Amino acid sequence: MQATSLLSANTQYFLDLEENHGAHNYHPLPVVIKKASGVYFHDVDDKRYYDFLSGYSAVNQGHCHPAIIDALVQQAQTLTLTSRAFYNDQLGEYEKFITGYFGYDKVLPMNTGVEAVETALKLSRKWGYEVKGIEADKAKIVVCKQNFHGRTLGVISYSTDPTATNNYGPFLAGFESIPFNDIPALKTALQDNNVAAFLFEPIQGEAGVVVPDNGYYAGVRALCNTYNVLMVADEIQSGLCRTGTVLACDAEDVRPDILILGKALSGGVLPVSAVLADDEIMLTIQPGEHGSTYGGNPLACKVAIAALKVLKDEKMAENAATMGEFFRSELKNLESPFIETIRGRGLLNAIVIKHSDPEAAWTLCMELKENGLLAKPTHGDKIRFAPPLIITKEQISECVQIIAKSLEVLQKG
Repeated sequence: MQATSLLSANTQYFLDLEENHGAHNYHPLPVVIKKASGVYFHDVDDKRYYDFLSGYSAVNQGHCHPAIIDALVQQAQTLTLTSRAFYNDQLGEYEKFITGYFGYDKVLPMNTGVEAVETALKLSRKWGYEVKGIEADKAKIVVCKQNFHGRTLGVISYSTDPTATNNYGPFLAGFESIPFNDIPALKTALQDNNVAAFLFEPIQGEAGVVVPDNGYYAGVRALCNTYNVLMVADEIQSGLCRTGTVLACDAEDVRPDILILGKALSGGVLPVSAVLADDEIMLTIQPGEHGSTYGGNPLACKVAIAALKVLKDEKMAENAATMGEFFRSELKNLESPFIETIRGRGLLNAIVIKHSDPEAAWTLCMELKENGLLAKPTHGDKIRFAPPLIITKEQISECVQIIAKSLEVLQKG
């Protein structure tokens, strides 16, 4: 079983450049993108593809959205960076806008998603010591197994993925892992008075789009209230309209104590992340205790405002909900013997491949590429399907036909 893949000399040239001069810390599909617009990629040979990964949900608004690009260009011609040694005329406007947008007292701006996660961890510990009254150096943070919050040493200290941890120890202490979507396990863990926070992904993306049971978010909120523990939601991938609501937690009208955002906060234009919380939590960090040279830079502020406006103005949450339901229904109608499971919410979806070949998911993604759709396996047998939120019903139908055609490659194995 092998997908057809004949690489052009043009494509091979760029693959060789990365192979020879770049670190080998990724295993991309052998396609070289040179431009993108809306839901489409174009490679260096001018072949068009549907983007069904969206930069791991960083491009929710579609590639090169004109309103976001306009904000980027205008600000880039005026002021890009001051550092936080000085005030600038964009940061305060952004802080007012985003805190009002999500309903929190304060925001701490950062750049990458994992920086925002690390910020939330520091905030949680600081609050634990200074507000909850946990004994010095005893604070614990409860996390979920099969999580993915990034790749820094601090974050991989509580990863259960051997690929993330092998030969990178010793690790940061102070974490306890419990199963995801397990309220009884969480209740047991939170009875320890040293627990400052529960950090979780509302939907586990890298694990294969694992959606918890209805009532899970409300159950988490109730337990955190009962045991005086911070509810910390990593909505970097699940948030910003991806799952059919502005935040995944909105599906149950649940408000986390600390909200972590990134990815689509810039519409895929540049790294922008944010941590939102109320004063009791945020103001435990004092000047000089945390920050970033680029965090809250004027360019990021202007772009993030535009990216957030686009999400609401173009009703992308509503489209994600409708198109996601249609997509899962159409996949189910294929009745493919090679699709064991279809799961997701909104336009964050995944299939689990059923096949004797452990490389079947990779083979299918290679065949999808040949047929004009780009997606990527995760954890071996799972393929994530997450197109930009501007996708139409007609485009979804075309993509389902591409998937159906591509599944035929698995019959050859």
